[in-house]
Amino acid sequence: MTGPQAGTVGAVSTTDHDVVVVRPRKMLVASWVGAVVIVGLFAGIAVVLRTVQTGVFFRFADQVALVLLGLFIAGGLLLCARPRVRADLEGIEVRNILVTRRLPWSLVLRVAFPDGASWARLDLPDDEYLPVLAIQAVDGQRAVDAITRVRALHARSRSSS
Repeated sequence: MTGPQAGTVGAVSTTDHDVVVVRPRKMLVASWVGAVVIVGLFAGIAVVLRTVQTGVFFRFADQVALVLLGLFIAGGLLLCARPRVRADLEGIEVRNILVTRRLPWSLVLRVAFPDGASWARLDLPDDEYLPVLAIQAVDGQRAVDAITRVRALHARSRSSS
């Protein structure tokens, strides 16, 4: 395989270990579509406000500010497209919306997907857990494949130690 594409569940085989990379597909698509709609909506409102009589006089600076506001909101929405998991035999890297953490498999007690949960999680010592936003229930079979591959890597790393 040449490598996983964005939004796919893939395994890359190399000479010494396997790598699994997972990104959520539906959240990725929804984030990008939402961002484009927001920017288009704010740009459209900025153009229309100058030509429609509303009782308030809008200047060019107000139009620019509206477009910039739309870009900031779209940027915030695109943060939801950021989650990714990269796992290999040494450990797992979980990139959620704002924070990225790399954990060795020795710290991960289990890779869980509790009933009714929206996304997977890593159970850690001392009753802590790390949400894995890249493996989401809305992705259906893709989430099942992803959790199966990550669990297999976890099990292989635990058996080799």
